[in-house]
Amino acid sequence: MRLRRIASILAIALSLGAAPPAYDVLVRGGTIYDGSGGAPYRGDVAIRGDRIVAVGRGVRGAAKRTIDARGLAVAPGFINMLSWSNESLIADGRGQSDIRQGVTLEVMGEGDSMGPWTPILKAYAIRQQSDIKYPISWTTLGEYLAFLEKRGIAPNVASFVGATTVRENVLGFDDIDPTPAQLDAMRRLVRQAMNEGAVGVGSSLIYAPASYAETPELIALATESAKCGGMYISHMRSEGDRLVEAVDELIEIARKSGGPAEIYHLKQAGASNWGKLPVVIARVEAARAAGIRITADMYTYTAGATGLDASMPTWVQAGGYDKWAERLRDPAIRVRVIAEMKRPGKDWENLRLAAGSADRVLLLGFKNPKLKPLTGKTLAQVAAMRGTTPEDTIVDLVIEDGSRVGTAYFLMSEANVARQTAIPWVAFGSDAEAASPEGVFLLSSTHPRAYGNVARLLGRYVRDQHTTTLADAVQRLSSFPATNLGIRDRGLLKPGNFADLAIFDPATIADRATFAKPQQFAVGMRDVFVNGQQVLRDGAMTAARPGRAVRGPGWKRCPS
Repeated sequence: MRLRRIASILAIALSLGAAPPAYDVLVRGGTIYDGSGGAPYRGDVAIRGDRIVAVGRGVRGAAKRTIDARGLAVAPGFINMLSWSNESLIADGRGQSDIRQGVTLEVMGEGDSMGPWTPILKAYAIRQQSDIKYPISWTTLGEYLAFLEKRGIAPNVASFVGATTVRENVLGFDDIDPTPAQLDAMRRLVRQAMNEGAVGVGSSLIYAPASYAETPELIALATESAKCGGMYISHMRSEGDRLVEAVDELIEIARKSGGPAEIYHLKQAGASNWGKLPVVIARVEAARAAGIRITADMYTYTAGATGLDASMPTWVQAGGYDKWAERLRDPAIRVRVIAEMKRPGKDWENLRLAAGSADRVLLLGFKNPKLKPLTGKTLAQVAAMRGTTPEDTIVDLVIEDGSRVGTAYFLMSEANVARQTAIPWVAFGSDAEAASPEGVFLLSSTHPRAYGNVARLLGRYVRDQHTTTLADAVQRLSSFPATNLGIRDRGLLKPGNFADLAIFDPATIADRATFAKPQQFAVGMRDVFVNGQQVLRDGAMTAARPGRAVRGPGWKRCPS
């Protein structure tokens, strides 16, 4: 009797048109910024599995879960074009500092990438590990991406293959030029990485041994990437005294390789170079008008962060850290190095000089536990404590710490930063890890861009200063970089795309991180979805780890 009653109820329900929910999640009533740059509108986004299945006004159908987004912006997940989450995601797969800003894709590979590695490079990398320590169980870049997926991460990841890493595979750390056979070997490594999913080739030309690469070598590597649909992206040879010449080199590499090129963290370093921004814009726009695909990315701060190696000539760094430190211990070489540090570099980037003074150089991270109490002090303060000159202090710290020493340099003009946020061919990248204010991340300091780069754009520049519109900013955080990278199914809120979403309050989104207290989460981001799973709910992290490797256009199609 009971079974007949249940059957009767089901029959009646079916006759009335009842059906299983059409969607897993339905985001209702938010203001849709679909990533195209078009006008926003109030509407809905429906998710089934890992994909968006409907977007628009009054999406019909039931869902297992409905999210009320009234009064909030609903956007595609944001793309961090320059991420240093290589190691931080190994330590903590949540990627909290970026997820809490709506970042759903971390793009790595500025010069150095997590593969391909030889046994020598693996051993060197392990020796150079600082606060985050881990075994290296992979060899190729593709294996590293698969390792992160298997480990479990909240954001998606992608990577360029590092031109520096490729060079080190074949040439080591010395200042030498490749033979034709060696250059062919480097080309093969690029093709292999592209076939494994790299999105292009990344270089970082102010650092040794990358600085030893001449333009023809870079054209050769970029050409292999371009054949597979990849991009050449570069921390250029200069961002200061030779900035315009460096832009010209990047444009030449793009023109001769046949592929697109992007400028990493566009800036004008040093007050004497602040007036060069109009010239750079003109150079890039002339190249774009000629059909050469040139873009850039930026972070939204007036200080950069790198190491004390960027205050020292690169010739002394040849051969890797051990040989560098050995040379610095030689009194005659030390005298020569310090003399060169006191004047502009003729063929290297002197960031200590570009900063203007030692009190504009902030020490962020040490490897040696004995030096960690100096974290957060300026170079001027440490020099005064020790009774040494700033240049001597730099040399001593590099020797004592066993590393390049993490450092922030105050270099840029606020007016230029604000102007750049409105340039239509500029995307955004934090140039930092995705961290949490806990555990291993508290052993060193960091640049506030790790916690606030996107939120600062959307709050300070878009909402408060009106340097550009929210629709434009969202587009340059989503579909614009996705298109540049050759990623076809992310970056737009449209049916068929992966369900990466950022749901936030435009009235309250803001950065809270400062240089004095950088490890503070941004505010205003309420919900974040990655591949259809919610990783941030009502401002709190969930247990979901749906992040995947996002592979470039040459994946499994580029002959290796």
